[in-house]
Amino acid sequence: MAARSSMLHVRVDDETKEKATAALDAIGLSVSEAVRLFLRRVVADQAFPLELKVPNAETRSAMAEAEEIARTRHGRFATAGELFADLEKARGE
Repeated sequence: MAARSSMLHVRVDDETKEKATAALDAIGLSVSEAVRLFLRRVVADQAFPLELKVPNAETRSAMAEAEEIARTRHGRFATAGELFADLEKARGE
């Protein structure tokens, strides 16, 4: 005999829904399947199944930089060569 089920309605902005749907499609899951999987982990673990942390100052800075790059479509480096040179400098080469 099949278990009874009920509807769960969740509000999310259109862009998040579209991007999540595309990402989940790429791994073979629907949004509904992902939500069911998430809730089953909550039940099994009796905890939130993702690690939640308050970002430190360095992470907040990186997040702000990423948001600015996405907003302006202009990164810190004009070329890949500049990026690699900066990475090598940071490694001490």
